[in-house]
Amino acid sequence: MKKFKVFSLLVIFTMIITLLSGCGSKKDETSKDGKGEIKVGFIYVGPIGDGGWTYSHNDGRLYLEKELNVPTIYKESVKEDTAEVQKVVEDMINQGANVIIGTSFGFMEGMKKQAAKHPNVKFLHCSGYETAENMSNYFGRIYQARYLSGIVAGMKTKTNKIGYVAAFSLPEVVRGINAFTLGVQSVNPEAKVAVKWTNTWYDPVKEKEAAKALLSEGADVITQHQDTTGPQQAAEEKGAFSIGYNTDMKDKAPKAYMTAPIWNWGPYYVEQVKAVQAGTWKSESYWKGLDAGIVALAPLTENAPAGAKEAVEKVQKDILAGTNKIFVGPIKDQSGNIKVESGKVMSDEELLQFNWFVQGVEGQIEK
Repeated sequence: MKKFKVFSLLVIFTMIITLLSGCGSKKDETSKDGKGEIKVGFIYVGPIGDGGWTYSHNDGRLYLEKELNVPTIYKESVKEDTAEVQKVVEDMINQGANVIIGTSFGFMEGMKKQAAKHPNVKFLHCSGYETAENMSNYFGRIYQARYLSGIVAGMKTKTNKIGYVAAFSLPEVVRGINAFTLGVQSVNPEAKVAVKWTNTWYDPVKEKEAAKALLSEGADVITQHQDTTGPQQAAEEKGAFSIGYNTDMKDKAPKAYMTAPIWNWGPYYVEQVKAVQAGTWKSESYWKGLDAGIVALAPLTENAPAGAKEAVEKVQKDILAGTNKIFVGPIKDQSGNIKVESGKVMSDEELLQFNWFVQGVEGQIEK
């Protein structure tokens, strides 16, 4: 009887050790070749109901679940703080996530540190520039769609003053303002683009107030680089017109909204997770545009000016054909100095480091 008890205890002890060791290996996620069960964690800078940036990424998450039937988890409204990001990543890994997707520039350092701690986890960071063997960065050439939206704004304005509610003075935002302004001036050389900074990604009140200020200064078209619909609503309340960002915002300000540069993240997420499943995933810096479908211009509404649809379609064909690179000289800065010589195309490196405004922009880049 004693022997039976001892044997039973040994069996139970062995089972516990096996379970514990199994949990430990599962916590460090996929095997080194990337194969095995996949669970994806998404880190968001705002709420999924923001109607903009985070909403578009969450649409991509849902698309991923539907297409590949992989489980996902997410955390909303995470602060752009390195320690906070590390904590969220660690928690997701403890829940079994072996692919981590961070969707804001300020998550970069925290993700980089966690990537070093967890070499078997794959990290995808949106809008940053850091990479590692197990960490990619990714973004889309949204400036192409912004240029197209500038054509719509330039054809619509009557005051020749267009308001731009800008987020942070990062090259990404500066590049977007410049592309939009070049689009405006391609159809209306007299129009100016006035910039107001909010230093926010998601603050409905502050962003709406910035739009109101621009409208009070004579702007009759408003656009933005934040995640809320506040600027759109401000335009509608003033009887002006608007161009959104991130998603099709026509339902948020139907009397003002004309179109928006929008994101389509789902296919990219599916492509990346498929590669992880197949064991073929490799770190990269991904930056594609209209040709890949990751960015687009939302359908124009009845508020758009006559002839805008045809004008946009023509220029979009040129962009897709490679005959319109957008940032092609001669391009002058605000002071009238030639910054890009005639015929020269700005390189990706130059675009990624944009720190000056083109002629036609009113406002300064904050330091």
